[in-house]
Amino acid sequence: MLHRIVIPALVMCSSAFAADITQIAFATADGKKATLADYKGKAVLLVNVASKCGFTKQYEGLQKLYEEKQADGLVILAFPCNDFGGQEPGTIEEIQAFCKASYAVTFPIMGKLSVKGEGQHQLYKALTGPGGAFPGDVKWNFGKILIDKNGKPVARFESMTAPDSEELKKAVEAALAG
Repeated sequence: MLHRIVIPALVMCSSAFAADITQIAFATADGKKATLADYKGKAVLLVNVASKCGFTKQYEGLQKLYEEKQADGLVILAFPCNDFGGQEPGTIEEIQAFCKASYAVTFPIMGKLSVKGEGQHQLYKALTGPGGAFPGDVKWNFGKILIDKNGKPVARFESMTAPDSEELKKAVEAALAG
């Protein structure tokens, strides 16, 4: 009898600690609240970005990927981040102007946030923290985390993985397929 009581209690506790990343709020560029739930039914590629980084040219590849896969349900959310070498010091308005003028970016540029350290945003804590889908700090700008159409984190790519890499494209296709 005790065995039957303990097992359900353990299951209930473990599910209570599982983070639902789709409900974690973050800011849009205009300061409004958004969550991944706002993109339900879409695959979402989260990218921590910076305007003064050696990987900044990845904006071009990200824009191309977005144009190719947006109609299929891909959303790219760029999160400006100043955590690495102060490479994103500008205001959100400056960042948006840079992205539009330099790379004709049309995917959403969100509000600035931290992806590591004491000020780490809750979304990145849930994704990269000890109990997250991909434990371990984001290593640099243009790290990418792919969320499938059901809100489940399915792949993580470091900065060196270009937006046009076969590995990333295959993961996006799988995330779009459901």
